[in-house]
Amino acid sequence: MFIQNSKDVELRNMDIYHSAGLGILSQYTENLDFRKINFVPNAQKGRFFSGHDDAMHYSNCKGTIVVDSCRYAGLMDDPINIHGTYVKIIRKLSTNKLLCRFMEPMSIGMEWARAGEEVDFINHESLQTIGKSVVSVFRAVSTTDFEITFTAAVPTEVKLADGLENLTWTPAAMIKNSAFESCRARGILVSTPKKVVIENNVFSSSGSAILVAGDVNSWYESGAVTDLLIKGNKFLSSSMTSQYQFCEAIISLFPEIPVMNDKTPAYHRNIQIIDNEFHAYDYPILFAQSVNGLKFEHNKLIRSYDYKPFHHRKATFSLIGCRNVSIKNNQVDKALLGKNIKLELMSAKDVELSQPEIEMKR
Repeated sequence: MFIQNSKDVELRNMDIYHSAGLGILSQYTENLDFRKINFVPNAQKGRFFSGHDDAMHYSNCKGTIVVDSCRYAGLMDDPINIHGTYVKIIRKLSTNKLLCRFMEPMSIGMEWARAGEEVDFINHESLQTIGKSVVSVFRAVSTTDFEITFTAAVPTEVKLADGLENLTWTPAAMIKNSAFESCRARGILVSTPKKVVIENNVFSSSGSAILVAGDVNSWYESGAVTDLLIKGNKFLSSSMTSQYQFCEAIISLFPEIPVMNDKTPAYHRNIQIIDNEFHAYDYPILFAQSVNGLKFEHNKLIRSYDYKPFHHRKATFSLIGCRNVSIKNNQVDKALLGKNIKLELMSAKDVELSQPEIEMKR
C-alpha cells in the first residue's frame, strides 16, 4: 500500500499476510491513524514470513501518527520506521541557493521541499544544527539532484557535504498496545523532533526493540529526537537474540556521529524510559550515545535464562557523550548480568545514580 500527498488517513481491522516489499509506505502525508492492523504469516498455509521489508514505513510525514493495537510477526525487516530524509549539499550556487542531492537510492525523485517550508542546516561531521532558513524556490534538476533557494543567505559555516533537514515534514507519534513479535530485525525505529510516546507494547523482535538513530552519512534518515517517552512496555527475553546494524542494546539510542569528543553537544534530548519491564538474558539493556536529558527510572530489570549471553558489550548501561542522565528507583534482579554503567566521552558527574547495586566505571 502506498499513501502519498494525503491527509487524515485511517486504516482499521486488516490482516496482511505477505508483502514482497514495504507493507504500508506513507510519505508527505499529514495525520495517519492505523488501528488493529496485523502483519502476520498466514498460519493456515503454514507460512513463516509476512513481509520482505518494513511493515509500516513513514517517510517525511507531519501531523500525528497513531499506531494502536497492531501486531507484527515474521517480517524480514522493521515493523515500524518513522523518519525524515537528510539531503547532501553538493554545490553553493549563490549566497542563498544550493545544489543538493538525494543520497539514499530509495528516496530519489521526491519533491523534497516547497516554498514557505522551514529547513535546518546540519554539520555532517558533528550532526549539529548550524542554522535555519525558509524555502523560497525548489526546482528538480534530475531524479537525484535539485536546486533550493532560501529567503535569506545560507549561514557562512555551511560547507559542502553538510546536510539539510525539512522541519516542516516531521510528525509526532503515538505507538501503543501493540505486539512486536518474531521479526528478523528490530522493533521500532523513530527519528523525529516532534513528541513521541511508545506505551504499553510488548517487544520480542530479535534485534533492538527500539532504535533511535539519525545520520547524515549513510542512510540519511533524519532527525534528532527532542521529546520521547517510553513507558509501560514489556521487553521479553528474545529481544537482542541477534546482532543487526545498530543493535547495541534492547533500547539503542545510536546516532551516527563521525567526529565526536567530550565537548560535542548532544544530538538527541529529553528521552524518558520509565515504568517498563525488561527480561534480559544478556548484558546490554540500554545503549545511549549523544543524549542530553536521559531518564531511566522506575523500571523492572529481570534476569532471564532463556538464552545464553553472547553480546560483545558487557555493560548493562553504555553511555557515550551523554549529559544530564538519571538512573534511579529501578528494581534490579540480584542475578542480573553486569549491573554496571560504562562511560565514554563523559564524566561521572553527568550521571545521577541512586542505585547502590549498580557500579559505574569508565
